[in-house]
Amino acid sequence: MSSPLTDFNLLQNRRHFFGTAATGIGTAALASLLGRDVTAAPKAQAEGEDLNGVLNEYHYPRKAKRIIYLFQSGAPSQQDLFDYKPALQKHFGEDMRDHLEMTQRVTGMTAGQTNFPFAGTKYEFKKHGQSGIEISELLPHISGITDDMCLIKSIYTEAINHDPAITFFQTGHQLAGRPSMGSWLNYGLGSANDELPSFIAMASRGTGRPSCQPLYDRLWGSGFLPTENAGVKLMGVGDPVLYLNNPGGFDAKARRRMLDDLAKMNQDTLEEFGDPEINTRIQSYEMAYRMQTSVPDLTDFSDEPDHVLEMYGPDVHVRGTYANNCLLARRLAERDVRFIQLYHMGWDQHINLPKQLPGQCRDTDQPSAALIKDLKQRGMLDDTLVVWGGEFGRTSYCQGKLTRDIYGRDHHPRCFSLWMAGGGIKPGMTYGSTDDFCYNITENPVHVHDLHATILHQLGIDHEKLTYFFQGRHYRLTDVHGHIVKDILS
Repeated sequence: MSSPLTDFNLLQNRRHFFGTAATGIGTAALASLLGRDVTAAPKAQAEGEDLNGVLNEYHYPRKAKRIIYLFQSGAPSQQDLFDYKPALQKHFGEDMRDHLEMTQRVTGMTAGQTNFPFAGTKYEFKKHGQSGIEISELLPHISGITDDMCLIKSIYTEAINHDPAITFFQTGHQLAGRPSMGSWLNYGLGSANDELPSFIAMASRGTGRPSCQPLYDRLWGSGFLPTENAGVKLMGVGDPVLYLNNPGGFDAKARRRMLDDLAKMNQDTLEEFGDPEINTRIQSYEMAYRMQTSVPDLTDFSDEPDHVLEMYGPDVHVRGTYANNCLLARRLAERDVRFIQLYHMGWDQHINLPKQLPGQCRDTDQPSAALIKDLKQRGMLDDTLVVWGGEFGRTSYCQGKLTRDIYGRDHHPRCFSLWMAGGGIKPGMTYGSTDDFCYNITENPVHVHDLHATILHQLGIDHEKLTYFFQGRHYRLTDVHGHIVKDILS
């Protein structure tokens, strides 16, 4: 095998010179393509914040400074939570094929069923707030924030199985390997603080189905973007960040000396080899050093008033729970972390939904509503965009045994519900609609790419301009699709 130095020298050909030159012809050509000076220092923004990512300026007036994405992994049932359909009650048990043409493909779990009986919800719905948004009795706390949220009933996606569907929502593509949304934002905007990563992910396990669909670190990974843009996961047990603390007998001064020496060695290697991942390694060591102080302060809730802790519910004191993570999300938002991603597992109710769904709602209802209220009372909801939703919807026909008290639902990507709040989104409104049987969208469809384009727009980014050149073409979060949903913007 050849040595790394030999391999590096072999790369010093004409193509490598033009592709990697930091200044001169390579940069000049790139600048002409982009129509701007790629070596220029970031321009100061009207909001008083400098960008230190690849973007020199915001493309649109910025409405949101940060995102808190409450991802409900496993796919919540819209018929039982947000999209009430009396027709399903009226035609309970009747075969769906007698009422409409089933053109949506089905999964292998129900493809062999001899009939597809309608399953109406067993839960009551009521209108809430001045907006009159209908919400299930399973979500009494979210029912109290309807005037702050925009409920979209017409989300749709292409994937029908969990892993590609979750990957699609996180990265804009069903196949693994693309950068996650948080990584795109980190790459484009950079960090707004020096003490914590710009992109942090947390995961919690629901009580509905504790052993539900697994989550993978690649969901908050950087894909083909430089690794420095990847999300950092806060652990729910043990140390919040692995290997952050110094080993026994090794104090902070020794750590600082070691990092300084290591940085010099890495800098020499960077100058010799030109690999940008070496710079990522240097930066990761420095961030870890600063996080030794910032993370313990972040996770210490002793400075939180009792009324705030009570608002999030009793689980707020239990590490790794959704409630605990929601309060951490607010504290991260206060510290200018740009993208905060919460994953809550357990929403995959295939066979016995009435037994499992209430537990999932108890996990998430009070903390989700508390997060909105907490941000609002601190004056942070206006510039914080909160998103709540899963990877696809559930079928209106029953999977497995059907009774009034026992029913399950398979996967349905054609239409489902998601809600947003803050960050320049119109409050107290419902957008889009589905047919009487919650099978097709009848008004204002919103694709996953449209959702991504709208989120980036609220952050001041044109989704068509945030790109990265890889394997011969320019990539972006929305690929070659996506339209801003302007009707939901305030």
